[in-house]
Amino acid sequence: MTSVLFQTTRPWYRYRWPWLLMLGPFLVVLAASYTGYLAFSRQDALVVGDYYKRGQAINQDLRRDSRAGALGLSVTMRYDAANAILSGTIQSHDKALASSALSLHLVHATQPEKDIHLELHTDGAGAFQTALPMLERTRWLVLVENEQRDWRLEANWIWPAQREIHFFAEMAPAD
Repeated sequence: MTSVLFQTTRPWYRYRWPWLLMLGPFLVVLAASYTGYLAFSRQDALVVGDYYKRGQAINQDLRRDSRAGALGLSVTMRYDAANAILSGTIQSHDKALASSALSLHLVHATQPEKDIHLELHTDGAGAFQTALPMLERTRWLVLVENEQRDWRLEANWIWPAQREIHFFAEMAPAD
């Protein structure tokens, strides 16, 4: 007498392994879809549409940098976060710059909507002080220029690693 054993098999979807093997590609498809959504739904603030005009403006900025070098300008700034006060001094050839109006731009490294623009007024000793809300912990590009925009000083400031920053213009080469 022969006995025939019939073994009942379950369908493939009842096993765990096919689902685990399909989980990896499924997660990749989800991640790619989300990345595509982020790429197309948000504006890229780092790309400038009028790059040619910006390039021409760079040449003008270089002239302003060399003018600051010829004047021997230097700025020292410190930020008191407890009192929300930005203070500092500006000097020309190691002497206080006469009282004048200055423009200070704190440019956020990646998000233009977080840029800060301040108008400063120096006293006879070249000192200035202004209220400034709490700075974000990041790298800031600092631009200081006079109201006529004849010269400018530029530096990078990593807040709060640098509590105080001292920057100066490179001396203009003699012709």
